[in-house]
Amino acid sequence: MAEKDIAEKVLEAYNDVFADIVNGLLFQGKEIILPGDLEDHGTHSHYKSDGNLREQERDISKKWKKGKIKIALIGFENQTDIDSDMPFRVIGYDGAEYRAQLDGKERYPVITLVLYFGSERRWKKPRSLFEQMEVPVEFRPYVNDYKINVFEIAYLTDEQVKCFKSDFRIIADYFVQKRKNGEYVPEPQTLKHVQETLQMLSIMSGDHRFEEVYNESMERGSYNMCEMLDRMINKGKMEGIQEGIQEGIKKGMQEGKTQMILNMYQHHFTLDQIATASEKTVDEIKAIIKEQTLSLS
Repeated sequence: MAEKDIAEKVLEAYNDVFADIVNGLLFQGKEIILPGDLEDHGTHSHYKSDGNLREQERDISKKWKKGKIKIALIGFENQTDIDSDMPFRVIGYDGAEYRAQLDGKERYPVITLVLYFGSERRWKKPRSLFEQMEVPVEFRPYVNDYKINVFEIAYLTDEQVKCFKSDFRIIADYFVQKRKNGEYVPEPQTLKHVQETLQMLSIMSGDHRFEEVYNESMERGSYNMCEMLDRMINKGKMEGIQEGIQEGIKKGMQEGKTQMILNMYQHHFTLDQIATASEKTVDEIKAIIKEQTLSLS
């Protein structure tokens, strides 16, 4: 799980990818947030529990600024599994950011996007405090509900995927296609962050050929997703062919050795002599003779 978290964070930490995710999910691809207007922000905050000071950490967070004016703080939370307590977690992250603003003069909104990469199940768990816990009807007017923004990446529409312009489009397209069709056919998109994108695909999909093809792509200076996937598939085919050849040779040798054992047995060689010639034990020779005798009867 930690490896997946790191792979997600590395790619999303690039300003062009971060801005593209926000623009694609919130603004239908309109370039409202520009990469140059983003500034890294600390991901750690603290809270007290049972009298002890504890630390909590966001996945990614950046400040959106226009010149020296802070417009908003935007955070990402990556999920490969569904978390029923996500409303509590998000309100903790956001609350810590608002509390920190009391120490300064600036006031700006805090926005958290939950990016859910699961494809086997839809996110049907709570998306707000009111869904998370029982609130008496009499109290509802006085209890502030807190809703979270969950985006199910594998369930985006084709139109939503096309809103992305950065390498994240490859990631989103991969998860959508795998969920819908069980296979992935890439568009001829040129990658900017080659290693980070392939690493994320490798770890999230479990197909390590994505990562293995990286060095070869760098040597050739090719960053086109179609070309890289073609090489990955061809490499898999060649490995399969070689594996088939080796299995064939191994099977042929075994069959040849079995025939030799039977011939020696038919010509009344002793079991010790047959064992020495075939490099097997006497018990193995007996088992082979018995098996072959039964198959012929």
